[in-house]
Amino acid sequence: METPKLTEVRLPSTRSVLAVCAHPDDESFGLGAVLSSWADQGTRISVLCFTHGEASTLGATDGNLHRVREQELGTAADELGVETVRLLEHPDGRLTGEPTDQLSAEVRHAVELVDASLLLVFDEGGITGHSDHVRATEIATGVASDVGIPVLGWALPESVAAQLNDQFETHFVGRRPESIDLVVDVDRARQHRAIRCHASQSGENPVLWRRLELQGNQEVFRWLGR
Repeated sequence: METPKLTEVRLPSTRSVLAVCAHPDDESFGLGAVLSSWADQGTRISVLCFTHGEASTLGATDGNLHRVREQELGTAADELGVETVRLLEHPDGRLTGEPTDQLSAEVRHAVELVDASLLLVFDEGGITGHSDHVRATEIATGVASDVGIPVLGWALPESVAAQLNDQFETHFVGRRPESIDLVVDVDRARQHRAIRCHASQSGENPVLWRRLELQGNQEVFRWLGR
C-alpha cells in the first residue's frame, strides 16, 4: 500500500519573503491572505511586479490604467503589511517576449536588496493559464535555484479549479491532493481590504469572489524548489 502524503499545516518560518508577480492585484487577489499572515508573524514582506497591468479590459474607463494600477498596488500593499514594492515597466501581456537574462537580473537584484530567504509565486501553469503568470514563475524559480533559496507556489485545489472552469468557462489549473504540500488556514480580512484597493479590477470580477467563496479559509501551496 502506498504511504499517504503528509501535508504541512502551517506556513514555513522565514525572515524575508519576496513575492514575484506579473500584475498589480496578483499580490492581493492571489497571495493576499498568505502575505498578510506572514506579516502578522513578523516576517518582512516585499513584492516585485513585472508589469503595470495596463492591458486589462477591466477598469478601462477609469483613465490611464498604467497610473491607476500603480496607485492601487501601493495602497493594497500597505494594507497587507508589505514593506517594499518594486513595480517594473515590462509590457502587460507580453512577458514571454522579454529577455530572460533581463528578467532574471531584476529578480536577483530584488532578492539581494531585501535579503529574501524565500520566494513566493503563482503555481506552475500560472493558476489562470495567463502567459505572464507562467513567465513570472519560471523566472523566479530559476533565480531561486541559482541563489539557493526555496520557492513556494500558491496553488488551487483541483476541485476548486474544476468548479470555476465549469461555471465561468475559465482555464484555471488545479492540483490533486497528492500534489499539494501545504494546506494553511488563513484570515482573509486584510486580503479583502487589499482587494478593494484594486477598485479598477475587483468591482466587476465575479470569478474572483466565487473563487474566494469556494476556498473558504484555506490556501494550498506546492514547493517548487527547496
